[in-house]
Amino acid sequence: MSLSPIAGVEDRRTTGIVMMLAAYAVFSCIDTSVKWLAGDSIPPLQLSFLRYFGHLVFVLAAMGVQRATLDDLKVPPVGAVTIRSLLLMGSTVFNFIALQYIPLTLTSTILFSAPIFICLLSGPMLGERVGVWRGSAIVVGFLGILIAIRPFGESFHWATLLSLAGAGCFALYSIMTRQLAGKVSVNTMQFYAGAIPSVLLLPFVIADWRWPSTGFGLLLFVTIGFFGWFGHQILVTAHRFAPATVLTPFSYSFIIYLTIWSYVVFDYLPDRWTVVGAAVISAAGLFIWFRERQLGKAPTPAPER
Repeated sequence: MSLSPIAGVEDRRTTGIVMMLAAYAVFSCIDTSVKWLAGDSIPPLQLSFLRYFGHLVFVLAAMGVQRATLDDLKVPPVGAVTIRSLLLMGSTVFNFIALQYIPLTLTSTILFSAPIFICLLSGPMLGERVGVWRGSAIVVGFLGILIAIRPFGESFHWATLLSLAGAGCFALYSIMTRQLAGKVSVNTMQFYAGAIPSVLLLPFVIADWRWPSTGFGLLLFVTIGFFGWFGHQILVTAHRFAPATVLTPFSYSFIIYLTIWSYVVFDYLPDRWTVVGAAVISAAGLFIWFRERQLGKAPTPAPER
């Protein structure tokens, strides 16, 4: 039996947009929960493990329902699938460490520089031609990053570099996903994306396991993996109802969600430079999406959690 039946595509764009907004609302709960638990001295590697182990549990549960076997998980490009999973893990680990030190609004702004990195790397890695318009958008996007992080200002924090590394890992992960599309099923890649980080992070978790100090913290503790799995399920379903060219702009709602969480939970609002940087990065990313849509190419993937 195949690992997952393929559901038909339907033209229900409003439903797709609503589900896209809902998916990023769920993804925002991951970062907010991680920042809350980091304040309770829970190590970021443990939080990363929980994110992927919970994801793996739900994938295995789905396999059980579908009566899938281990033969369904065999993939010829094992090395490529492994590297893809490591890049996704790196994106999460770097971001979770950064969340201990810098605001949610800044990490989300930097995360959305990933489409700019993807566009930059698509030439040498995918053989795609990046013309003057998209090349200009890349330059503008990097200016937005500099505005947001202010590398030569007094407020600059070294953890910002980790957040940038996370965005870079996600960009490479997205390019590898493009390369593997049509060769490996989505569900198979999902399994390895949960299994490989879980195995690699387990020794660090055993060495320094900590429990939250409050009941609410414990609730967040056990639901991080669910948020990741559930958000992805909504995201995939959204793409059944509307094409990526329609949905991609709504991924920027993630920045808005985290701004709201940052104020409600942590009583923090972004400063003007973060807002300006976010606006410039978003404009550059949306221009790249618009240009790719004009050229008839697959739009640059939006960041997932």
